Amino acid sequence: MAVLLLTSSVLLAILFTFSAAAPPQPLISRIAFGSCANQTSPQPIWDAIVNFKPQVFIWLGDNIYGDIRRPFKFFGNERTIGPWKNVPRFVPSSEDEMRSKYNIAKTNHGYSRLRKISKVLYLPQKVIGTWDDHDYGLNDAGKEFKQKDTNQRLMLDFLDEPQDSPRRKQAGVYASYTFGPEGREIKVILLDTRYHRDPLRSDGTILGTAQWTWLEKELNEGPSAITIIGSSIQVLSNLSACTGPLFYMESWGRFPSERKRLFSLISDSKRDGVFFISGDVHFGEITRFDCATGYPLYDITSSGLTQAVEKVIPSFLHFVLQFLAWLTPTTMRVMNKNCKHKSCTYGQPNFGVIEVIWDANPVSLRFEVRGVSGEAVNSVSTSLSELRARNPHMKAGDRKHCSLEVDLPWVVRRRLAILFSSFVAGYSHRGSVYVLKG
Repeated sequence: MAVLLLTSSVLLAILFTFSAAAPPQPLISRIAFGSCANQTSPQPIWDAIVNFKPQVFIWLGDNIYGDIRRPFKFFGNERTIGPWKNVPRFVPSSEDEMRSKYNIAKTNHGYSRLRKISKVLYLPQKVIGTWDDHDYGLNDAGKEFKQKDTNQRLMLDFLDEPQDSPRRKQAGVYASYTFGPEGREIKVILLDTRYHRDPLRSDGTILGTAQWTWLEKELNEGPSAITIIGSSIQVLSNLSACTGPLFYMESWGRFPSERKRLFSLISDSKRDGVFFISGDVHFGEITRFDCATGYPLYDITSSGLTQAVEKVIPSFLHFVLQFLAWLTPTTMRVMNKNCKHKSCTYGQPNFGVIEVIWDANPVSLRFEVRGVSGEAVNSVSTSLSELRARNPHMKAGDRKHCSLEVDLPWVVRRRLAILFSSFVAGYSHRGSVYVLKG
């Protein structure tokens, strides 16, 4: 009798152990991501994203446009542009206005479809994300922004973050997730480039002390086959070094000490399979830096889901933007035959795609920027064997992307400004001649 009872207890214990065990983690091979989605604009791109059937979707910021943008005004009592402007062009919204804008975005029909299919798979969280300036609350804002704690709560509500999540208790929305079975894990590290960021042109901090400590821990803990670092602003490209003084864009390159620290942290961790995804700039591109970690670091930029540079000008002028994009010096952009345009930038609405072919030998990766119809407009293929710090195939001749934009000769970096100045001078000269002749 005692033996029978003992046997029954053992069987019950084994049964309980198996029933209480967590479901096995599904293999992740399709990830989509995007940024810059104005909640008041049509969003047909969700159809292409849903048709791709991503197992994870990552928001990279400007998930809504929460701040209020005043119109361009050169003259009048409220001048928003020019050296004589007297009021800011962007102002923050109230808490109720932000909540209303998030509600519009969350109930969008296409986005709702994406959220619903998350119930098909067991995943800790299917739609994840970070923020950028417009959903943070104010264009180009950093740590000085006073409504950041309120807006952090609203952003996490939008992402259905659990009420007991550490993200609701910390200063900033940074987070990490690990998907997939042992040996084939994909780690996603999402940075917060807003909450702690010092002013532009300060070369101060982007992440802040606590987030840097957290990031170092994340990069040095358990291994993963692939590590994706999501940044709302571009990590590799620093086009501002070549577009100034005409205009500037936010990027890690404008905080050179911080970017150098980031590269060093990745290199010191000896972590293989690391690459970046980013948004913000309203066009898509793929960039690469070969001289930071011992293997190529890629940055796949997708921007935006609704906001894109070619949407703000008439279609017959699109070729001008494409020409200027091609003319702008860049040392990081990957130029190949897989680009829709010669410039290898894409100025229409777009989303990003990561595909992993686990059964290939070696495991292969494909990075794509896709348009509204789901067509690839830019792509790069690589493998995990190429993203190893001790890659025996990496030769000196392969290091094509090692120079930073700021290291280009001055006349090369400033050729856009020189061209623009020459055009203005020539136009003014013609106008003067016409006046004199008249």
